[in-house]
Amino acid sequence: MIKFSLVCRDGHEFEAWFKSGAASEMQIAAKQVTCPHCGDTAVDKAVMAPAIARREDRPAAAAARPAATPPQAYVQFLRKVRDEIHAKAEYVGGRFAEEARRIHFDESDARGIYGEATAEEVKELAEDGIPFMPVPRLPEDLN
Repeated sequence: MIKFSLVCRDGHEFEAWFKSGAASEMQIAAKQVTCPHCGDTAVDKAVMAPAIARREDRPAAAAARPAATPPQAYVQFLRKVRDEIHAKAEYVGGRFAEEARRIHFDESDARGIYGEATAEEVKELAEDGIPFMPVPRLPEDLN
């Protein structure tokens, strides 16, 4: 089972449990998921707890390699996503993996969080089926 944060086209946010990520996609596409606030079936996955790898966790070769400059529209979109995450989620710093695990197992209040996690912590979260999403680095993040 996996829990996703969802949002309807009117902006109502809610959570739902699914058998798998693929099952959630099929049910959403088939309009089988309904907003509990307004009854709308036009729902999509909302931005969820992202993981941000720390610079020291990257291999030295990747850190030394210059990144290709993405198209400006893509960068603007990523800035908007990042700003929304920062506005709506709680920064938990290096405790990201620990807090994501506590939320997943209902040991802490359900809420959006973001922070940093080591490569090993990211691997363990994925193996345990705990949903998260890394936030892409923007050009100014590399300065």
